[in-house]
Amino acid sequence: MSPGHKRQVAEEFVSGGRCTARAACRHFGLHRSTFAYEAKQPDAWLARLKAALRRVSNQHPEMGYPKVTKLLKDEGWKVGTRMVQRLRRELGLAVPAKKPKKRRQGVSTGLPTKATHRGHVWTWDFVHDTTVRGGKLRMLNIIDEFTRECLCIYVDRRINARKVRRIISELIDIHGAPEHIRSDNGSEFIEKDLRAWLADNQIKTLYIEPGSPWQNGYIESFNARFREECLNREQLWTLSEARVVIEDWRWKYNNIRPHRSLGYITPLEFAQEEIKEEPPTQCWASGRATPSLRPSIDLLYNLEHIINPSRLTKALARFG
Repeated sequence: MSPGHKRQVAEEFVSGGRCTARAACRHFGLHRSTFAYEAKQPDAWLARLKAALRRVSNQHPEMGYPKVTKLLKDEGWKVGTRMVQRLRRELGLAVPAKKPKKRRQGVSTGLPTKATHRGHVWTWDFVHDTTVRGGKLRMLNIIDEFTRECLCIYVDRRINARKVRRIISELIDIHGAPEHIRSDNGSEFIEKDLRAWLADNQIKTLYIEPGSPWQNGYIESFNARFREECLNREQLWTLSEARVVIEDWRWKYNNIRPHRSLGYITPLEFAQEEIKEEPPTQCWASGRATPSLRPSIDLLYNLEHIINPSRLTKALARFG
């Protein structure tokens, strides 16, 4: 019989007038301080913290306690990771631990080139899924390896090399051209015209060795987070719904979700800190134009490869 049960029975005897408190404690073997103990009322601050913790955990059920702690600190709560971990366990909000995967055996054949600044290395890959009605979904993911920013998640039923070139052209008009782009040896990435287009625009290609996804670790990690935090948690009925839901998740990934590899800040905050640290330079002194002043790459490509140079020269001479 626990001390709490003994105290409860003793209180019933005393409240019923059967014996005194001293006699009840002596009979049940209770200490007088245990019998006289009064439970403390719950702290108001702790109650508000639990409510905020439950709200944040319900909004982001895929996040563990370190990232939830970062979000609570952003709201102004003075809490630590250990306290949040303990409260999440008490409230039943802890994320189940992942089962350890079998590690790859053997020595890697090479290490990927590490990005040193924003726009240094982009990486892209495909992710496949289906709608509830059975339709196919193909998603092209493009991220910046240095800032971990997801630049694009293009969703469609089918994506060929022509669409890949159009997508990367639109991103270059917005963010500027990268120095390198890393990918596997998929047919859409090794297509002859696409490689020629990248070479004409001074974008170097980094192809990983066949059967070596660990050489493209950044995009593989992003694909795992994308599938775990978005695709496995949403029911996508149509292509339009999939585009809206996935774009909302991409915004959350770049602007709200803390990244452990970046020191528990968002990719947007990390990119802004890098821009602040860069020394001011003149546009004409740098080797690359700013995205806002850069002409459309598709236009340059068409003028150079589609229009016949000799005919263009004759036409200009005629109108003299």
